[in-house]
Amino acid sequence: MFKIRTVVFYLAIILAICCTVHLYFTNPDTLPVSATEDELHLPILMYHGITKDYGKIGKFVISQKMFEQDLNYLKENGYNTITIDQVIDYVKCGNKLPEKPIILTFDDGYYNNYCYGFPLLKEYNMKAVISPIGKYSDLYTENNDRNPAYAHIGWDEIREMMESGLVEFQNHSYDLHHNTNGRNGAKKKAGESLAAYGDFLENDLMIFQEKMREYTGYTPTTFTYPYGGISEASYEILDKLGFQASLSCEEKINIIRQGDISCLRKMNRYLRSDKRSAKDILEAL
Repeated sequence: MFKIRTVVFYLAIILAICCTVHLYFTNPDTLPVSATEDELHLPILMYHGITKDYGKIGKFVISQKMFEQDLNYLKENGYNTITIDQVIDYVKCGNKLPEKPIILTFDDGYYNNYCYGFPLLKEYNMKAVISPIGKYSDLYTENNDRNPAYAHIGWDEIREMMESGLVEFQNHSYDLHHNTNGRNGAKKKAGESLAAYGDFLENDLMIFQEKMREYTGYTPTTFTYPYGGISEASYEILDKLGFQASLSCEEKINIIRQGDISCLRKMNRYLRSDKRSAKDILEAL
């Protein structure tokens, strides 16, 4: 009886090893978040608006309760929220990251991120990355309109959130969040010369960079593509402008490797809509 149990025990070990090897070669994205000491699989979630009005919930707007449910799920399942600058330091400097890292990003910089989302980040002691549209931060700083249904965060709110140590701010352009005159966000127009495209990006993005330095003393390291619209021609331009990373809207896990700066380019994100929670997204991985 003892010999039979021993044989069964070792057969179970061999089977487990074979299954792991098969899983790696057939679907590496299903591996645990921390793959090796110098490589990790990093999920990034993408949020937009938060509301208390259930009539306004939709693809790009979730309720405050939904956001709290996400944070509670992350806490209970051992996830650690980090910033993009921490990822950059991991890749370029070999700095350590916590177990099961995850990034929570918010696009556009709506005021409701501040009045509904920020209190929950403080309550759960979790980090987030917000990419505001610079022109709207200027506008709502000047008009002092703080309606959570449509307003954007002003520079005072940006500074307050940054000083908490819980919120990192990145560049979503100063005024490229529109689709007009043959231009989709920050994409290169058909027939546009590389030189003209470079001037176009520099003229807009550096306004945001200068505004951030003026109001916060921080220079963003990452460009968040409006609408996720990407042109390969932008890669070298962003490098020259000093950006070290960029965010896309493609839904895939990120494989982050130390010493490999290419993995910081157009990092992928999963949209958190009203139909799909953080739990749904992460358990599907």
